Formats: sequence, C-alpha cells, structure tokens
Amino acid sequence: MSRRPLRIGNASGFYGDRFSALNEMLTGGPLDVLTGDYLAELTMLILGRDRLKNPDLGYAKTFLRQLEEGLGLAHERGVRIVTNAGGLHPAGLADAVRALAAKVGVPVSVAHVEGDDLTSREDGALTANAYLGGAGITACLRAGADVVVTGRVTDAALVSGPAAWWFDWAPEDHDRLAGAVVAGHVLECGTQATGGNYSFFTAHDVRRPGFPLAEISADGSAVITKHPGTGGAVTTGTVTAQLLYETQGVRYLGPDVTARLDTVRLTDDGADRVRITGVRGERPPDSLKVGVTRIGGWRNEVVFVLTGLDIEAKAELVRSQLAETLEGVADAAWTLARTDHADADTEETASALLRLVVRDPSPDRVGRTLTSKAVELALGSYPGFHVCAPPGPAQPYGVFSSAFVPADEVPHTAVLPDGTRVPMPAPGGAAPAAEPPSAPQTEPGVPRVPAAEPEGTVRAPLGALAGARSGDKGGDANVGVWVRSGPAWAWLRDTLTVDRFQALLPETRGLAVQRHELPDLRALNFTVTGILGDGVASGHRFDPQAKALGEWLRARHLDIPAHLLPPPEGTGP
Repeated sequence: MSRRPLRIGNASGFYGDRFSALNEMLTGGPLDVLTGDYLAELTMLILGRDRLKNPDLGYAKTFLRQLEEGLGLAHERGVRIVTNAGGLHPAGLADAVRALAAKVGVPVSVAHVEGDDLTSREDGALTANAYLGGAGITACLRAGADVVVTGRVTDAALVSGPAAWWFDWAPEDHDRLAGAVVAGHVLECGTQATGGNYSFFTAHDVRRPGFPLAEISADGSAVITKHPGTGGAVTTGTVTAQLLYETQGVRYLGPDVTARLDTVRLTDDGADRVRITGVRGERPPDSLKVGVTRIGGWRNEVVFVLTGLDIEAKAELVRSQLAETLEGVADAAWTLARTDHADADTEETASALLRLVVRDPSPDRVGRTLTSKAVELALGSYPGFHVCAPPGPAQPYGVFSSAFVPADEVPHTAVLPDGTRVPMPAPGGAAPAAEPPSAPQTEPGVPRVPAAEPEGTVRAPLGALAGARSGDKGGDANVGVWVRSGPAWAWLRDTLTVDRFQALLPETRGLAVQRHELPDLRALNFTVTGILGDGVASGHRFDPQAKALGEWLRARHLDIPAHLLPPPEGTGP
C-alpha cells in the first residue's frame, strides 16, 4: 500500500450543512477519502423522533440525496466515502445506498458499522448511543468498501479510521493515531476550519468558504488545507479556533487514543496551508461515553415587542398581567433584551424584546391556551403592544445527558461488504494520568515568562487582542481564547483568570468553571458546567448551544496594555 500522504476531506459539519459540498469536494481537486459528519446531540433527538414515526428511518436523508450525483463522481475518481449519516439506523442507510447504486448503475461496495445503539439499556430514553472509535471503519476499508456508513462514532473517528487503514497503523500507534484525531477534530466542523465562524472574519473573504481537507503523513503529522480557488482561508488562527472548539482540558479523550492537545504545534506551510506536528498520544480510556436523549416535556414562547419610552415599566406590566396565568407552570422564564436605542431613527431600533419561555411536563399547561392569554392583552396592556408571532401550540423538547460504560460491553461491529460481521476489540487499558491542575503551570520546553509591566493601558474590548470560539457539550459550554504573540500570551495567561472570566461573563457566576492552559497554541480553554441546563434541545438559554459565548467575552472591556494592541486600522489575527 502506498505510504504517500492521505488526502482526506470533509463535506458536512452538521445535518443541514451546504447541500452542494459533496459535489464541490469531489470535483475541486484530488482526494482519497471524503468524510461527512451529520451527527450532533440535537441531531440524535431529531433522528429519534423520526424513528418513532417510522422504524425504517433514523438516518440523515440529506446524505442519500447528495449521493445521487456524488456516488458516480466518487467512483470515477476512486474516492472512498466515510460518513456517520447512518445515525440510528446505519444498516438501513447502507441498504439505501446499495439500492441507489443499483438505480444509477454505479458498481460500489458498501459496508457499515454498528453496535453503538444502547437505547434498550436506558429506561425512558429516546436514544442512547455509545461514541465508537475508528476501528470498525478501518476494518470496512480493509475489506474493500467504497462507502462506509456508521452510526454514532466520534467525529474524529471519521478521519482516524481511514488513516489507520491507509497506513496500516496498529492500535498501539498512539502518537500517529493522536495526530489523525487532531486532524479529524479540525476537519469535523467543515468550514469552521476555513474561516467560518471566525472571530477575525473581516481579514478574509468568507462569504462562501471552501470545505477543508487534510494531508496526513505516515507519522501522524498533517497539513490542513482546502481545494485551490475555493473561498475562505486556512491560517494558524482558523485552525487554532477549531482546535479549541468543544474540547475540555488538555487531554482529548477518545476511544482510539487520548490526544494531548498541549503538544500540538502549528506552523505556516504556505498559502492556505497549516502544518500540525508534535501531537502525542496516550492509551484511550477503558470506558466509552454514551449520549442519551429523552423527551423532557413541552415548551412554548411568546416574544413581546416594547417600543420607545418606559421599557422597564412596560415589561413589568406584562409580567404582572400574566402572573396568574403562569401559576402552576413548572418553569417560566422572562428575558428582556434591550435592543432599543434612544432617539432612534427607525421603529425597529427603538424597540426592545421581552421573551417568555414556558416549560412543563403537560402540553396543556403551556399550549395555545396560555399563548392566547398573552395575545388577549393586546388592547389592554402597554402602549404599542404587539408580539412577534401568533399564538402557537406547545412543542416537545428534549434533554441530553451523558454516561459512561465499560468499552468491552459495547458490541462495536464492522459489517463488511459481503455481510461478514467482525467484532472489534475493546479499546483501552490503563486510564490516562490524572488531568493536570487548571492553575497556571509551566509545560516542558515552554519557559514561563511573566507578562511585561506595561507603560500604559487602554480600556478596550478583549477582542481587540484575542480571538475566541465557544460551543456546547450537553449542558456544559466551553470557551477557547487565543492570541498570536508571545507578549500577548503572557498577558492573557496572567490576566484572564477564572475570577476575571466570571466577572466579564456574569451569567457564569455561581457555576463551576475550569481553566486549562495550552501554551503552544497561546490559548486558554474554559469549561462552564451547567450553563446550558439540559442541553440545546431544551431551549434553556437565548443562545442554547453557546455558539456566541466567546464573542460576548470578546466584546467585554478591560484594561489592556497599549503596546499589545494592534493599530486602529488593524483587522486582527
């Protein structure tokens, strides 16, 4: 087998991503493998509800439609396709791919990976799925599969599995596997690695960023890049941002390997090319994470528009008028967003939004009767009364939780193109060493240089100096913050303590916050426990996936040494 670098791309970061991406990646340049990530915590809930309606469903139907044209293109170009679009029914999607291949006359072999579904073990669960590693994918590719469909595997397994096949790595090749896992983590969210959702987006043309690909070498190092002529940008900043996304701590635990994020080195390798080296790996844990979704109850909401003067008094009037109606409702949350401006020259910019979200185990208590009571106030409440939508029925909401099970209790199985079922050995062994303390620390080979005493400071937003990216893990959120120079890193490391973080983001006060240092990335990573309640599907917060938590942090002002700030005309890293 060739030992040249593996060219592996991504064509989907979530269920609903750019439909044309699969075609664009297949026609934009050479590839060996194309991956698609369709699963997230919210997606599992959506697929679970699909499966309730029809047991033959439970997979990402979009992928099948994309494949109507893409299957022939992949076959012509010799590109293997690996996707977790199988969701809750990988065997069903594999059969659907075979039927599609016969229909369009493309001779491809299809395999799938199963064993992650543990729903029967969790009382009352809509879905319960273990996060499998890449071993089943590797086995399917070794057996000659052109298309490999999986259920719930880790996002990075879509890359580590093909890399282990390409280079014939063994499970004990921890450093190599860790390098592939890090590359997979960069690719998994698609255009987030090429300038999408990037703090310093004004520095690049990101109107239509291209999807990323990685050139993975036999030693596990990789170059992140994209097809020539596609939009967006690949820089150390865009890659750093994605590395920090939805990670917790310096050890990135996975079923294939534990990757040490504090060993990652990034270097420019030319235009739109960033090289990843130095990644160290350790044994994977001997347990697997299980994501569990349940129907949590019923929710509804009303958004009142408050315009002009006396905003606070108008909001208080509505609250008092609906107080009796809300008696007995399990949870009623009011939020006043002061989007209004004084002496505004448009009605919209003169208006604030008062949002009521109600949740209850019974749909009757938060259904149309309740929202109709809100609308009945129209002629007898504050001046200028109107709402953003008519009364609506209650909608079910889901809750997400996670658990851990011994890896040897999960029947990870590769179902090869000829139907042969091959059980995968359980990963793990000795658990990784304990997590390093979250207090500031000196990493080997990285001198701890104190921040220079500034000659003067400027009151400015943190984002004038630092980038950030944030996201969700169940009910928790993470916020990664990074800078691009050594002096800026010394200041950030010493200044942005947990106490300062919570002062800048008051909504995190009273919650457990952990801080982790990644000196080689000049980055800090904060984990905020419980800020998202029961997870995205429960609609607990205005920003239920914490996607903008990092941008809020960047918008907060503090005293920054003047010599660290870019010139006013600068656009940032």
